[in-house]
Amino acid sequence: MIRLTKIYTRTGDKGETSLGDGSRVSKEDNRVEAYGTVDEANSIIGLVRTKTKQAELILLDNILATIQNELFDLGAELSIPINNENMEMLERTKITEKQIERLENEIDQLNANLSDLESFILPGGTLASSYLHLARTVVRKAERLMVKMDNLEKNSVSDTALKYINRLSDLLFVAARYANQSDIGGTGDVLWKPGSSREE
Repeated sequence: MIRLTKIYTRTGDKGETSLGDGSRVSKEDNRVEAYGTVDEANSIIGLVRTKTKQAELILLDNILATIQNELFDLGAELSIPINNENMEMLERTKITEKQIERLENEIDQLNANLSDLESFILPGGTLASSYLHLARTVVRKAERLMVKMDNLEKNSVSDTALKYINRLSDLLFVAARYANQSDIGGTGDVLWKPGSSREE
C-alpha cells in the first residue's frame, strides 16, 4: 500500500526526479516525458467522466473508470526501467494481454450500433465527446513518446504497454462517437467537409 505523508520533498528543485526503482534522472528524460503524458491523458479522462454520469452514458463511464486505474498502472510500469533487478517490481503493475483483449471487446461493444463512417470526423459535438477527442490526441502523443523511448533504448517499453496505448486511442475515438450519438442532445458525428470554405 502506498502511503503519502508529505507532498513536497524538495528533491526535485534542481530539475531531477526519482524513477520507480529509485534511480534519479532529469525531468526532461524520455521516460519521464512518456509517463507524464500518460498522466495528462488520465486527467483528461477524469474531466470526461464529469460528463458521463447520466444513464445514457453509464456504460461508457464504467469503462473509463477501469481505464483510469489502468493508466496509473501503465505510468507505474513506464517509471521503472526494464532490467533484471526490477522484474519483480514490474510484475505488480505490468499491462497484460487480458487487459488489451478487454479493451478490444469494449471497442466492439461501443461500436456495435454506431453508423458507418462516410467521412473523417472533426472533434466536437457534446462536451463528453469533445473531451474524449482531447484525451485521444494526448494518448496518441503518449504512444509516440513510448515508441521514441523504445527506439532510443531497445526493449525499454514492454510490447503489452505499446499495444495497450494503441488500442486505447482507438477506444477513445469510438467512445467520442458513442457519446455524440448516445448523449442527450447529441448531434451525431461532426463531419469533415474537405475544402468547404475555399472560394470557388
